[in-house]
Formats: sequence, C-alpha cells, structure tokens
Amino acid sequence: MAKVISVHSFRGGTGKSSFTANLALLLAAPNRRVAIVDTDIQSPGIHIFFGVNSKEVTYSLNDYLWGKCSIQDAAIDLTPRYGDVIKGKLFLIPSSIDAGEIVRILREGFDARTLTRGMRQIIKELNLDVLLIDTHPGLNEETMLSIAISHTLIIVLRPDQQDYAGTSVTLEVASALNVPNMMLLVNKVPPIFATHAVQEHIAASFNCRVAAVLPHAYEMMELTSSDIFALRYPDHPITHTIKHVAHMVLGE
Repeated sequence: MAKVISVHSFRGGTGKSSFTANLALLLAAPNRRVAIVDTDIQSPGIHIFFGVNSKEVTYSLNDYLWGKCSIQDAAIDLTPRYGDVIKGKLFLIPSSIDAGEIVRILREGFDARTLTRGMRQIIKELNLDVLLIDTHPGLNEETMLSIAISHTLIIVLRPDQQDYAGTSVTLEVASALNVPNMMLLVNKVPPIFATHAVQEHIAASFNCRVAAVLPHAYEMMELTSSDIFALRYPDHPITHTIKHVAHMVLGE
C-alpha cells in the first residue's frame, strides 16, 4: 500500500517545499515510485526546484479540479532529468503558475473532495509507493482533507514563537483527524543554537517526535531554489539527515 505523506507548515517561509523536493528525490532514488502533488494552489512553487517551466505544463492540478483533464494527465515525469540518480520514478502534479488561474481559484474556489479523490486515483494510476503532498501554509478545507488522508504528517517549523503557536494548533487539528503518524522538522536553525538542545526543547514542548533539526545553510541559500540540495550536495550533513527522515517516514 502506498504511503501518503503530507508536508505542512502553519506559516510560509519555513523551507517546506525545499524539504519536500529533497525528500521526494531521496525517496525515489532507490527504485521507488514517488509523486508530489503541489496543493499550494494559491502560491505554487515546488516546480521551481525541479526546473519545470510553464511551457512544460500541458495540464495542471487546477485543470483537473475544474474537470478539464484526468489527474494523471497533469502528472509530469521528472525521472529523465536526473539520469542514473533516480532508479525509480519521480512525478510532479504542479499547480498552475498562471496569474489568471490563481485569481480564479481565489475567487471561485474548488471542491476539495475532488482533490482527495484525485490523490487516491493517482496512487492507483501511477502505481505509487509514496505520494507526497506539499500543502498550502495555514489551515483551510483542502489542507485538512489532505492531512486527513495521510499516513504521516510532517510539520516544518522554524525556531520562532509564531511558528510554535501555529504548530500547536496544527497538531491539535491533526490529532482530531486521527492522523496515525506525526512528526516535526525544525528548519533554518541558527548556528548559535545547539541542535540537541533544540530537539529536546521542541519534543518536550509539543509532546511530538522531532524527525530532524536542520541548520541554516549558506549553501542552501546560494541555490536560490534553482536545484535540489541533495543532488548538488550529496555528502552534506543536511542531505544525510533528510535521508534519515526518508527512512523514518517509511518505517525503516
């Protein structure tokens, strides 16, 4: 049975999409079939990490939600871009980056239940091992439905009081939705903070497992979202830590 993993943050700017992109590549590398659905429809961005431009997008998640195509029609096979790095398959279902399409979503909305049906369908159609859902920050109907169908919820947060408050609310909602497995990922931690101390503090504060604590990295900033960090820096400690998280979400 495919694993459904939602990656969420209560606020923007946590590095959620960057982490999701890296996690997806590392999961697909050893012969797994992995897909990402970008449900951040109001502000899509994960496609940038994979170098996908608007000319390559025949159909988007928006088209599926408005009945213009099947969800598998919106899936872009990213595997050929990475040569021998990926032994499995990696797909992306992007949200539209057209300004008019984004405005339409904001004005008209969509049936969130169609989104969850599409996720179940894409698992079957693409014979997936893992489906990653890159959610929209905050809490709304589509985010809650995505979380509700997930086997694992990873909440990305920074060491910041506003992030702490939002994460607490998200954990309460996820508990009410009976998400089987929840974990926190602390990102962009300044070097003046001791990693072990941050992990202990966050775990105790939220009574939730901390999957990893990732430091602020200048190498990550230098990429400016133009590439996958794990691909550019395969031996970096951050890459090794995300590999560890990949094993955790698979229960290995």
